[in-house]
Amino acid sequence: MSAQPSQIVHYRITSKLGEGGMGAVYRATDTKLNRDVAIKVLPEAFASDPDRLARFTREAQLLAQLNHPNIASIYGVEDRAIVLELVEGPTLAGPLPVEEALPLIEQLIDALEYAHDKGIIHRDLKPANLKLSADRRLKVLDFGLAKALSTEDTAASVDNTASPTLTVRATMAGAIMGTAAYMSPEQARGHAVDKRADIWSFGVVVYELLTGRQLFNGPTISDTLAAVLRQDLDFAILPARFRRVMAKCLTRDPRQRLHDISGAKLLLEEVPAAEPAPAQPPARGRWIGAVVASAVVALAALGVAWRATRPVERPMVRLSVDLGSDAVNVSQNLFALSPGADRIVFSVRGADGKQMLATRQLDQAKVELLRGTEGAFNPFFSPDGGWIGFFADHKLQKVSVHGGAPEVLCEVSPNPRGGTWTDDGSIIFAGSPVSGLSRVSAAGGAVETLTDASSKGQATHRWPQMLPNGKAILFTANVTSINFAQGEIDALDLKTRQWKTVQRGGYFGRYLPTGHLVYVHESTLLAIRFDPDKLETKGAPFPVLDDVAANSVAATGRFDFNTGSFGSGVLGYISGKTDSAIAKGVWMDKTGKSQPAAHVGTASPDGRMVAFMDGAIGSATVSVWDIARDVVIAVSPNRSDYLHPVWTPDGHHLVFSSRQGNSSIMWWARADGGGEALKLAESDRPLEPYSFSPDGRRLAYSEFAPDTAYDLWTMTLDLSEPEHPKAGKPEVFLRQPSSEATPAFSPDGRWMAYTASAMGSYQVEVRPFPGPGGHWQISSGGAGGVSPKWLRNGRQVLYSTLDGQIMVVDYEVRGDSFLPGKPRAWSEARISANMGRPEFDLMPDGQRVLTRVIPNDSPERNASVHVTLLFNFFDELKRKLP
Repeated sequence: MSAQPSQIVHYRITSKLGEGGMGAVYRATDTKLNRDVAIKVLPEAFASDPDRLARFTREAQLLAQLNHPNIASIYGVEDRAIVLELVEGPTLAGPLPVEEALPLIEQLIDALEYAHDKGIIHRDLKPANLKLSADRRLKVLDFGLAKALSTEDTAASVDNTASPTLTVRATMAGAIMGTAAYMSPEQARGHAVDKRADIWSFGVVVYELLTGRQLFNGPTISDTLAAVLRQDLDFAILPARFRRVMAKCLTRDPRQRLHDISGAKLLLEEVPAAEPAPAQPPARGRWIGAVVASAVVALAALGVAWRATRPVERPMVRLSVDLGSDAVNVSQNLFALSPGADRIVFSVRGADGKQMLATRQLDQAKVELLRGTEGAFNPFFSPDGGWIGFFADHKLQKVSVHGGAPEVLCEVSPNPRGGTWTDDGSIIFAGSPVSGLSRVSAAGGAVETLTDASSKGQATHRWPQMLPNGKAILFTANVTSINFAQGEIDALDLKTRQWKTVQRGGYFGRYLPTGHLVYVHESTLLAIRFDPDKLETKGAPFPVLDDVAANSVAATGRFDFNTGSFGSGVLGYISGKTDSAIAKGVWMDKTGKSQPAAHVGTASPDGRMVAFMDGAIGSATVSVWDIARDVVIAVSPNRSDYLHPVWTPDGHHLVFSSRQGNSSIMWWARADGGGEALKLAESDRPLEPYSFSPDGRRLAYSEFAPDTAYDLWTMTLDLSEPEHPKAGKPEVFLRQPSSEATPAFSPDGRWMAYTASAMGSYQVEVRPFPGPGGHWQISSGGAGGVSPKWLRNGRQVLYSTLDGQIMVVDYEVRGDSFLPGKPRAWSEARISANMGRPEFDLMPDGQRVLTRVIPNDSPERNASVHVTLLFNFFDELKRKLP
């Protein structure tokens, strides 16, 4: 028993709350902020182990970044103590009626989802770590501390609900962390764990909350662990609404378990009409199937064999098709499978760097370029497979699969959002990111408007798909045009022209001939039963694939399936393991030498701080990283859809944008987190701030318009009262049919560099500011250029190619002329392209960039684009979700 201290720095100890193997916990008063806190004082063993103490400090600093209403906060670290939010109230206990338990379960899901999105796992989820505050708000305690506080102590207490966390040194193989009755099977076996371990523990906790019974129990910890590993599970005692989700959470094989806690919320959204309770979690089936090596030439023979010897139920077979290094790997750019699953069409970059369509018959290795399709993207097949529809040069066009001159069908905006070719010879398409759906004959002609998104308060209708009965269209809808994390799948009755929502919480919905609707939610492909005649879903969604490349900004999922009769269905998808999943933040110099950087964003003018988007799109804050102190400061008002932080030239303030409903707002806030953020401007169109003039009195930003995509604007600022700036009238700087973004003022304010996009090509250009005058393209080569950065103390501009090469261009100014030199590599090292969107910032000294790189030992570094084909997928889906 440790002696109670009287004070730790400025925290006055008032009473002891408890003690265990992980240290003693005290109630204390923060004498500086006059608030009560909890202080966990670590065991004496920490003081004599510098490595363990240093690791603990690093972990605690990481955990301190968690900022969620359902997670008890970590306020700081003091020597061998950690200062925590004091949560007074009872621990979570059951049994509770469903109506009382459900809100608490949803709060627990929200807390786990938030932490998992930040890469943090609890590892010790149990009722003792769940408290109810006075206002009935659930608070999760000790988030991640099982890792931060791991010791070599073990326990053999018979009280397995409150047994000390079992640990072995975290650096050793076979580390076990968790509490016996609630740890996952992989934890119990000493295997490496990820967020699926928390999902198991979540299931155990919910079971106990609903039933009042402990799921796993034994006279000793060893007996309890044995039950975790082998005990049969019976969910009949659970309310019917929870049986399915518990079965998916409490599957011992983590590969078959829910891969994302958000899936639990989706499974709970609908109450099954009458669903029998499974006796135990579904055993590992044949979902993985046979893994076939990438031998595309043998595919035709395989197909013939399958047709000739078709069994009633066949195992799913995987085949990986390499599209090559020229394939365009951008998440908004889709591929398409032909109705007969014998051909694939996708976008490539030609020798001149322009994007165009290519096809490949799956029984051949040769790729055929479709000449005349320069700038093409998002292709789709005609029902007979003989034609390909696509978008290019602000037009909807079609081309034969065998090549030839494309035919123009109608005009569209620079950024259309998908089309579907119907059996009656028309094409239904979304001509703009902020429009409804339209229809045109496949032979061309007048365009007919089908939906007006704004008539129901929606901002966009996109990615249509004709249902097989020819009576209705599925499409993605949302109240904002750029964040579909909470989008919805709607269905339009073509006769009545009325539409309704059929599924919420996802995007890129597609109906399969199996009677299922599949859609994307956070890179997970989910399926739910769907009646195309009644336009109604039935039951709860089921996770099908958890690694589908997706983009919640454009609402795309990179998957497709055949509509004809080939075997039992073929689904193809591109894996979601992109640069963003493996890239690491670094400072990198010209030689390619790098040092780790905790956060990547925009460096302050003095280089001492970094402003960055903290969290996932749709649920992020703008934060500032103080590099020297290694402290993160929240700047934006709360967790929302915040983007694009930009420093003022004096480094005292930030401007950033957010989306709230149908509005886009630009905010002004102090960089030190003090005071309240103020609105600078608000629009019903997306706003993205990028650069200040050298005197800080003019802001350059981009604004989206339906007919011209992104345009460049500037706005004057009255800074006579810096804490309350006044925005002047917006002035358009550059508006033209192509899209322009990322404006950047030159150090002397005379020039504006920006990214121009047209015909599938991205290039960096420079114009005089405020104009008039000519323009100069300073990037060159097939990889194009994006995101220009001016060197502050020299006549150079840096930019990145789409494949991650940082380039530098020298320039001269003669009168009104800007004279760029030939681009050359600033460094031979490559940065993460993140599916065509490189992210980097030039440090003030001009010698380093802050960016992300893919480690040299990552197999994905030089990987080409692969499509995984799942043969017999329809049979497998019907087995999984009958």
